[in-house]
Amino acid sequence: MLPLIRLLQLASPALPVGAYTYSQGLEWAVESGAVRDEAAAARWIGDLLEWNLARFEAPLLAALIRAWEDGDDAQVMALNADFLASRESAELRAETVQMGYSLVRLLGDLDAFAALPGWRVRLVALDTPSFPTAWAAAAAAWAIPVDMALPAYLWAWLENQVMAAVKAVPLGQSAGQRLLATLGARIPELAAQAAQLPADQWSNFTPGLALASSRHETQYTRLFRS
Repeated sequence: MLPLIRLLQLASPALPVGAYTYSQGLEWAVESGAVRDEAAAARWIGDLLEWNLARFEAPLLAALIRAWEDGDDAQVMALNADFLASRESAELRAETVQMGYSLVRLLGDLDAFAALPGWRVRLVALDTPSFPTAWAAAAAAWAIPVDMALPAYLWAWLENQVMAAVKAVPLGQSAGQRLLATLGARIPELAAQAAQLPADQWSNFTPGLALASSRHETQYTRLFRS
């Protein structure tokens, strides 16, 4: 059961990496009127879950976990560079770099990770680790299978997006739970597809997200950092 416990820790909103301070463009979508109620929030978050996370970030995460497990640090570096290059705006890049840095520091302070032979050295040696790269290192070190890791990673992202919508739209807590129940039901299938998606079919083509994130950078009044 220990890998499950470690996975719950990695996916917990209590993980001190600052995820709650980011909305990934959702705040601008609210400001612009594109998202103004529960139904619109479901469409926005659901589309990003399917067309961005499940088709790019999740399969890349699976590849990162396998590369860490195989000791292929060159592949880890290549995948990390690919992910950083895929961030379309300054805010999105700064977000994953900050969260990656915070997670690397946290893992270095945790005996449950740092005491494992070689893992801390490998992770610290990586230049500018993104958040999924650091998260994948923890998953691999703690022997968390890919088919468990991907649903948990998607769930953590979904939970953060829904909580951002609860604050920004705003929505009530019950509406937030309805969104989690409805959108969360899609995660098992999306995670299974992501685990098997060939690299030549990865795509994060979500221009709405890129535009929202870019416009958020100059938004006058805001709660979130992205």
